Amino acid sequence: MSAQIAGGIGTLAVAAAGLGAVKQALGLPWWGALALSAGGLVLLGYLVWWIRRRVKQLWSSEPQQKQPAAALHQEAAAGATDAAGETEQPQPDIDKGLTTVLSRAGVIGREEFILADDVTVEQLDVGTFYKFLLPPSRTVDDVATRLGSVASMFEVTRLHLKLEKSRRSERHVSLLVLKEPPFTHAFPAPTREEIRAFKGVPLGHDVTGEMVGVPTFDKASLLVGGMTQMGKTTLINGLITCLLISYGDFDLYLLDGKLCGLTEFQKISVRYEASDDPAVLESMLDELLTRVDDRYTKMQEAKQNRQPAPVFKPVFFIIDEAADFYVDNGSRESVETVRRCEDKSRKLVSKSLESGISTIMMTQRPSNDAIPVKVRDQFLYRMCLYVAAKGTAKVALGDSYFETVAPIHPALLDPLIKGQAVLFAGGTSTLIRGFWFPDQFIWGVVDEVIDRQQEELAKELTATPESPLTTAIGIMRAKSVDFIATADLAPVMGIDEPDAVERGKQLSKKLGVQAGRGPKGVRGYKLADLIAATKTDS
Repeated sequence: MSAQIAGGIGTLAVAAAGLGAVKQALGLPWWGALALSAGGLVLLGYLVWWIRRRVKQLWSSEPQQKQPAAALHQEAAAGATDAAGETEQPQPDIDKGLTTVLSRAGVIGREEFILADDVTVEQLDVGTFYKFLLPPSRTVDDVATRLGSVASMFEVTRLHLKLEKSRRSERHVSLLVLKEPPFTHAFPAPTREEIRAFKGVPLGHDVTGEMVGVPTFDKASLLVGGMTQMGKTTLINGLITCLLISYGDFDLYLLDGKLCGLTEFQKISVRYEASDDPAVLESMLDELLTRVDDRYTKMQEAKQNRQPAPVFKPVFFIIDEAADFYVDNGSRESVETVRRCEDKSRKLVSKSLESGISTIMMTQRPSNDAIPVKVRDQFLYRMCLYVAAKGTAKVALGDSYFETVAPIHPALLDPLIKGQAVLFAGGTSTLIRGFWFPDQFIWGVVDEVIDRQQEELAKELTATPESPLTTAIGIMRAKSVDFIATADLAPVMGIDEPDAVERGKQLSKKLGVQAGRGPKGVRGYKLADLIAATKTDS
């Protein structure tokens, strides 16, 4: 700073001395001396610039003067050819329609475009199918996050669009634009052959009429939510029918909270209960958890003995109107029962998957308190029918569902079309409509299973020595009864205990089955329960 101040003072002193000398020499006033000095400096600067420019021109023109005239002509001709080539170079062929749609929807930038050669358009019966390649800076996820805006540009709704990822690259996009609202026309139910040929378990049709579902129910469970009268029971009846055809042999446990929604499958189930009492749910949970523990014990023994892992028969536990079982009546006993049901349900859903036991829950009240969070968080597959609010959809599909790729809001579904649902499996959302099978078709499938079970039971009875359980079954069949009291069965089974309580304990121990209550509260045994006990493996 001191040096700059000193330099400034020196400059002012020199300028003042110069102006004084000009004034003294020419006899001019101060303003005249100042103007003359400024003009002289400007002229001097221009002269320096002119001389420098002239020297540069001379230096740059000297090589060109030495260059032959033929070479200059060839260079000029080459330059003209290059210029003509640039002018005649064809512009890229742009698909203006898709470029406009994607640009205005925010999928691509305004300076980006879709090449016409990278677009394939196919007219289908249900709509228009587009296949195109995005610019290098974009991926299919950019389209997925803007599907609502893309649908608006096509002047349709979000439900009219079906987006598919390509296996070729992230830039390849397949987009179906429906010409009518989805499921305007019902698709025919699949045949047995079509269900068996499907890779996995089909759950319904997609918007194009193709069967869709899940690859397997091995190590997976399903939660189904939706408002009342939206087709949940019909959808789940279709699912059970497909399971019977796809899986063939499995054990079925049914808890019918609607009391008559799953009645068609009562005869083929290991245990069927039509009740909304949480105590009934707890009883079934205890039975299934016992099977889970036994299966894990066998798995541990196999590993310890270096043997192959045992193969267990698949088990499906299906609960209709599950929310009713997690509501207490205010009493201390009821509150404690519901609490135990919550803990046991969570344990079953989370722990049973490795042992081949899958749980399917349905509820018509997908609210925050309908099914406990610690229970519903364990479900791998989610399905939601029509609901009115986003919060309700989160309960059925998961709290983070709307942050996934291309989510579908269940509130957009048409409530007049029954069985329509959003299936969320494997991180992908699919709009489906469940199968509607005629009653005759379901009854035929159930009868086939009953006949197969009877044949297997007959083979087991003839192949193995008669046990007390098979003896009791034979006695009931000979009497043509579906229920027999403990007092009537015990003497035939060789139990002469006069005390009723002790007689019941001995008979239960001998059969390996707990007695239940029949008409008018009489304790005894149902034929279906005894047959189920012969089929139940651990």
